[in-house]
Order: sequence, then C-alpha cells, then structure tokens
Amino acid sequence: MPFDYKKEYKTLYSPKTAPSIIDVPSMTFIMIDGEGDPNTSESYQNAVEILYGLSYAVKMSKNGGKQPEGYFDFVVPPLEGMWQGNAADKSGFRWTSMIRQPDFVTASVFEYAKETLTKKKPHLDLSRARLELFTEGLCAQIMHLGSFDDEPATIATLDKFITASAHRLDLSETRRHHEVYLADPRKTAPEKLKTVLRHPIAAV
Repeated sequence: MPFDYKKEYKTLYSPKTAPSIIDVPSMTFIMIDGEGDPNTSESYQNAVEILYGLSYAVKMSKNGGKQPEGYFDFVVPPLEGMWQGNAADKSGFRWTSMIRQPDFVTASVFEYAKETLTKKKPHLDLSRARLELFTEGLCAQIMHLGSFDDEPATIATLDKFITASAHRLDLSETRRHHEVYLADPRKTAPEKLKTVLRHPIAAV
C-alpha cells in the first residue's frame, strides 16, 4: 500500500477540534511564494496547479527509467499554505503554497519532476517553485471544520488557548499563520472542508 502521511503522522494531520501544542519537525516541501486573493488570483491558481503537477511527477518518477534512490510509493500529501496579511482585504495577502515531499526527493529528483511537468504543461512557469527543508518548530494547532470564511472563530479559540497555556503568539516574516487543507478546496463543498490551523508560539 502507498505510504500515506496523513495516516502515519496523525499528530500533524489529524488534530482535535480542541487546541493542542505540537513541535513540528523538519520536512521537505515544494514551495511557491505569491501575493493576492486566493479566490481570484490567477497566480495562486497556477501555483496550486504547479505544486500538484510536480508532486505527481515525483510520485510517478519510478516509471521514468531511473527510479530515485530510496524511492517508495506514497499518497501525495495535502496542500498547505502559510499566510500573512489582513483577512479583511485578501488582495493584500502574501502567501506561500506548499506540498510536503518524501525524504528521497533531492535536488536532482526535483529537477527531473520539473522536466517531466514542463513536457506536459509547457505554459507553466516552474521557475517559481523551489525545494526547501522547512522547520516550523513549536506551534499550537486546531482542526477547523467548514468554510474558510468561518475560520475567525476557530482562530480566536486557538489564540485564547495559547495565552492560557503560558505561551505567546510568535508570528513573524518567517513564522506565519499556517493552514493544511485535508480536503481539496477545488472539489469539496465549503461545509465539508477540514483544515488544520496552526500558529507558531514561544514560551512567555
């Protein structure tokens, strides 16, 4: 059976609807930075298309004639996003969209995936994508059920928990509001969405 990160790492992908604290380990991601409202920005939609395209190219790299060293079959992990900006004006959002990659994905495997995707979709600007080892560190997280528009109430619960647990919110240019989309927002009704909300924290 393909390795499924959501099932094997439940602390990362299946938190409760009550907040908890987690020390997020280092993980390899394909990332793309951008700006603008994700609901209307062509740049954001292209970023999502690139991320999924590259991730599936990695998954299918076993069929490319030279299987990567350490390769194992896997379920493509969920889309994630880190966000900075005012929710009242989404056009000013700065975001990083990303999808986790298996540890066998090296720079050469990443380049192979880019070459493969370029042949299939030459219109995509793959220069936007990068491979990065990212360490998020100490965070508080919670599961949000339902529409993205209803997130503020869940975020308020999360931030209240952070204060009560003798920690402080530690948002910065490098540590941002983080969302993990367990259901594909392009294919799922808003009321059925499941999203991990994660905020970086530090001890008081």
